[in-house]
Amino acid sequence: MARLFFPASPACRRCALFSPMSETADKAQHILETVFGLHAFRGFQKEVIETVASGRDALVLMPTGGGKSLCYQIPALMRDGVAVVVSPLIALMADQVSALRQLGVAAAYLNSTQTSEESQSVRQALRQGRVKLLYVAPERLVMPSMLDLLERLDIALFAIDEAHCVSMWGHDFRPEYGALSILRERWPQVPRVALTATADRNTRSEICERLLLNHRMFVASFDRPNIRYTVVSKRRNSEALDALVRLIKTEHSGEAGIVYCIKRETTERTAQKLCARGISALAYHAGLDSEERRRRQERFLREDGLVMVATIAFGMGIDKPDVRFVAHLDMPKSIENYFQETGRAGRDGEPAEAWMAYGASDIINQRYFIERSPGEPVYKARLLSKLNAMVALAETAHCRRQAILRYFDEEAGDFCGNCDNCLDPPKVIDATQAAQKFVSCLWRCTKASGHGYGAAHIINVLRGEKTQAVAARGHDRLSTFGIGRDLDEATWHRVLRALIACGDVGVDAAYHNTLTIEPPAAALLKGGQRIEVAMEPKHAAARTRRPTGAEAELSERDRPLFQLLRGWRREEALRQGVPPYIIFPDSTLREIARVRPQDMACVAQVQGMGEKRLECYGEAVLDIVRRFVSG
Repeated sequence: MARLFFPASPACRRCALFSPMSETADKAQHILETVFGLHAFRGFQKEVIETVASGRDALVLMPTGGGKSLCYQIPALMRDGVAVVVSPLIALMADQVSALRQLGVAAAYLNSTQTSEESQSVRQALRQGRVKLLYVAPERLVMPSMLDLLERLDIALFAIDEAHCVSMWGHDFRPEYGALSILRERWPQVPRVALTATADRNTRSEICERLLLNHRMFVASFDRPNIRYTVVSKRRNSEALDALVRLIKTEHSGEAGIVYCIKRETTERTAQKLCARGISALAYHAGLDSEERRRRQERFLREDGLVMVATIAFGMGIDKPDVRFVAHLDMPKSIENYFQETGRAGRDGEPAEAWMAYGASDIINQRYFIERSPGEPVYKARLLSKLNAMVALAETAHCRRQAILRYFDEEAGDFCGNCDNCLDPPKVIDATQAAQKFVSCLWRCTKASGHGYGAAHIINVLRGEKTQAVAARGHDRLSTFGIGRDLDEATWHRVLRALIACGDVGVDAAYHNTLTIEPPAAALLKGGQRIEVAMEPKHAAARTRRPTGAEAELSERDRPLFQLLRGWRREEALRQGVPPYIIFPDSTLREIARVRPQDMACVAQVQGMGEKRLECYGEAVLDIVRRFVSG
């Protein structure tokens, strides 16, 4: 059996580097089949692998679940020496290494979670040439002792994962990534491959400028056709939570999901409320100690049907393939963040959902954070521009997928058939007159009392609601009292949201969210601006629960065997202390359930099997199938 995870001989390396490209491609295909158990490359994977294997740098932009890891793992096995994988995900390194070892690849990691004995053992294995892929965090990589160790090794390549973190303009800037330019300076002859799922043009340029030399750029489509995008209106947090509970119970019952919140306390409160309503949920945020975060992350990776309610501290690098939904109870600060976070759903290619509750408070909070940030004016202006693009995505009455793709400079059709606006097109109304009424009412209330008011008060005045506060301030005697009775409260909130989005109305987040009239409103009052709002359908189209996982591709005949295989996988994963998907992904188990192999030769042909898995699990799988078939 081929042992491709040991260093190749110098002659073999010369063959890989200087033979015709067809031989390099043949070698890559052989590794794909025998080590990873896959039959064909996806997209431009083969071109990236050939580029890096030949010694040239590459930038790879590929959506989450698109197969980025193969773009450096296969070249690592084709080249002599050890491939150094730079990753910020210390908590996930053990699982990443376990997944490779399941395939027979000699992988290891060095990070702060190890004892001195464990660290020394890895260093010795490196010096002896017994490691093919080494995972290390950026801050450890640039330590003098680590650089000295690498100087004494034969380096096959450097793979820089989550490379967008190098850019100060990116959505997840990490200063320690900036120091990685030392790799280009000290090892100019060693190929580097920078990988990320999300980067706009400015971020791509900065990645190349800081990390790469003589590179090729590979940009895949940003489309994730299996993900359904949905945005619902949010006036109160309790309404958003009720809508989320309905979504989970009616469409994703018993399925894994991630719920993002902007504040730590909101994650705790939301997780408690979900549990109280019969949904298994955990909170995750940076306020928890590292050991507790590790335990909760491991539960999410290893258990079925768990919902993680988290801040953005959670999710980067999560390889769990069967996350069926990602929900946002608070709007992200940019489309990059939204795309990265929603991309954690449906990594297995099965139907998944990206659901977001959005309201005026989201715009208010995000603008407040930008204003309070310590950055220079040009940096704040860039953040505000990104926020405005995110608001436009949330507000659009057109195809949301089209808006996402065009943001990343990718052409898209007008109809995707898998977002809320395409499935149930909203009615768009001309709200210019209503917007003028709102601004006029706000001006009169502020002038009459000498100070500003929040949204609820102004809407009460417009709708002629003689509340105690309205009457006490005499606002029931203003000319604008009751001029907006023709619109319901929800529509007025939409009008206000549009006014905030276009800058006509401001919000003082530091003073009870009081509303202010901004200079651009002058054009609105003079008839020089048009305001449109999309109305949420009063009777939303009935949404059928789309089959996922086993239901998506298996017949009634095959589902019982699939469940037996999953049960065996769960027990095996518990025995080894690894997540179940590391043993086998669902896609492999589904193929076994359909094909029902009767000998080891047939088992070997199953997609995702590979030589090492066949050696470790082939007999067990064959025994389960035979016993099931025999009844």
